[in-house]
Amino acid sequence: MDKNVKILFGVLGGLLFIFICLVAFFGLTSTSTILGGTVAVIPIYGEIGYGSTSEYVNPDQVKELIREANDDSSISAIVLDINSPGGTPVASEEIMESIQNSKKPVVSWISDTGTSGAYLVASASDKIVASPSSWVGSIGVILDLTDLSEMYRQMGVNKYAIKAGKYKDMGADYRNLTTEERKMLQTMINEEYENFINITAKNRNLSTAYVKTIAEGKIYTGRQAKNIKLVDYLGSKDNAIETAAKLAGIGDSYSIISMRPSSTLDQILSSLSSKIGYAIGSGIGENSGNSSIKSSY
Repeated sequence: MDKNVKILFGVLGGLLFIFICLVAFFGLTSTSTILGGTVAVIPIYGEIGYGSTSEYVNPDQVKELIREANDDSSISAIVLDINSPGGTPVASEEIMESIQNSKKPVVSWISDTGTSGAYLVASASDKIVASPSSWVGSIGVILDLTDLSEMYRQMGVNKYAIKAGKYKDMGADYRNLTTEERKMLQTMINEEYENFINITAKNRNLSTAYVKTIAEGKIYTGRQAKNIKLVDYLGSKDNAIETAAKLAGIGDSYSIISMRPSSTLDQILSSLSSKIGYAIGSGIGENSGNSSIKSSY
């Protein structure tokens, strides 16, 4: 074979080898993205609770987004973008359990506020990143009640209820609590408080005795929260995303997507009708609303 032909074949062979290597490299890169090079960001903005309006962070919607992120092979990690003062115990614990059941790393970022039930949610994450100036903690339980009996008396309003059951109107605004009722409610609140402390201690790998010393409803800045082990790092949303990517082992080559609950027509109409109903029906069923007692984290 002619020498020049051999050289030509050698060059062509070398170029072909380089081409195959490049295709393999970029193929693996794109495959890694398809198989898990994405960090999903899920917002938790506002009060956590079951409600038909957009004013609440509905736990069912957040749980569904976490489930979708776990089922999506292109997603490697989840970041919860938290700005919430808390919510009801049940709603907060529902989201917390969904985080604990996640097969993929979950990092919580606390922006302005991550207190009470919102902190309970964050505590279940693999890591917590907080803005240095954020408000964190407020580990406690509160039950708001109002006694308007004196105001009603001065206004000449005789408000009362027809009931069956000794404690059925406990918490109604037209009378104060009896000593027995106050003890009953305090026992319930104390039980919720102990549960909050125990969950936080378990989630954050802290002793129950230690959490009791930093609980008591105290609010801390992000800096203070890091010093007392309520959060792991101080930083921005980008820092939280980077932390999640590292936990997932996808390095610096990743994409970011925002996942939000979809608003169906039924949800939109439900939200509008509830607002209209409140506007025209203020006072209707008002007493039944007051006698419905709910505690909050």
